[in-house]
Amino acid sequence: MVAGTLAAGALALSLTGCGESVDPIERLGRKTTQEVNGDTSPSPTSSSSNSPSSPSDTAYRKWGLTRPLEFAQKPAAKPQLPQAVQGKAPVVDRIPVPAGEKVVFLTFDDGAEKDPEFLKMAADLKLPISMFLTDSSASTDYEHFRKLRDTGAGSAIQNHTLTHPNLRTLPYASQKKEICGQQDRLQQNFGERPRLFRPPYGNYNDDTLRAAAECGISSVVLWRASMQINNFQYAEGDTLKPGDIVLAHFRGPSELKGTTETQMTTRMLQRIQEQGFKIGRLEDYL
Repeated sequence: MVAGTLAAGALALSLTGCGESVDPIERLGRKTTQEVNGDTSPSPTSSSSNSPSSPSDTAYRKWGLTRPLEFAQKPAAKPQLPQAVQGKAPVVDRIPVPAGEKVVFLTFDDGAEKDPEFLKMAADLKLPISMFLTDSSASTDYEHFRKLRDTGAGSAIQNHTLTHPNLRTLPYASQKKEICGQQDRLQQNFGERPRLFRPPYGNYNDDTLRAAAECGISSVVLWRASMQINNFQYAEGDTLKPGDIVLAHFRGPSELKGTTETQMTTRMLQRIQEQGFKIGRLEDYL
């Protein structure tokens, strides 16, 4: 589903009070005015776990997995998603995929942790990761994220503001500065302006959507499942749903109660495998 489900989802998922929560503020995106609706008609895709670019079994065992990951191939055509309305960027929290296609998408936020072991893990497993970077966290070593982008797995750099504020507390001009300013920083450091934007804490309003569109953003991306330390928190129910966008963070032991970024990611991948899902590249669908 797309943004028309967000109000119900926000009520269904709250990380507050979760014993494993690494950030009780992060939750499903919320806004203050109107819902953004759109057609969710799917387009066909094909997938295979035997792609020539698939990593070896040795790599899976090295990183604590008992069997190979499965990856969704790039769809022949992108699914139909909401378009900008009245100068506002559309909001997406789940990708429409064909019936029977169990695909989820990996996204990592902020950029505080820059673990060289995670670079090795992502390269070995060929993980396609959408990186929503905050300048105040990631800019101390943008080269780390450039290396992650350049692993050959199709990872991409996206926008998560300059300083990670709650955008709903800011006037339009300040929101635009946060979003457009990070567009400029990311272009300077990575050579292109992102098309996707994630508001900090999932908090946004109509000013956010207008500012994002003005800054060249094509979609505001939220999420339907959030990886904590050992398990997911879900927007609804207790399982992943086809097309779910999964939220994780670039965080280390100080914020993960002693767990490393690679250990957290292994657990996330194990949960995805246990539920029988493939991993897709978000940018192939948006």
